[in-house]
Amino acid sequence: MQFAFPPYPLRRQQRDGKQYVWDVLRKKWLVLSPEEFVRQQLVHYLLHEKGVSAALIAIEKEIRFHRLKKRLDVLVFDAEGKPFILCECKAPEVKLGQNTLHQIARYNVGLQAPHLLITNGLELWFFSKNEAEQYELQAGGWYK
Repeated sequence: MQFAFPPYPLRRQQRDGKQYVWDVLRKKWLVLSPEEFVRQQLVHYLLHEKGVSAALIAIEKEIRFHRLKKRLDVLVFDAEGKPFILCECKAPEVKLGQNTLHQIARYNVGLQAPHLLITNGLELWFFSKNEAEQYELQAGGWYK
């Protein structure tokens, strides 16, 4: 299986017949689901490859959307504390497409992050807002 970013060794443990992974940002053990694996790999990629400060990354941040509570997978803030990159993680077996794009777009209504990232670990799609206030897929590269 070819990943969209370098695979990082994750701290794992087996307990009560379940696999757990250490979340380096929240400093706790989490059940290792396929989606959690992708989320943890993305976090390590942001920290180690893209140089994002851990202080600027929020995981599973709660937001309200039309009176419903939702949790964002990963949100990266800029140096001023404004939303910068909204990330949606899916399990590797979930194909990225319109449903994922609609989901992240709904979450971004109130946030207005200038960049959106969706990944299933195998593919990584990065979008940036253009001058016409529309999001464009960034071919071949993304946030430096």
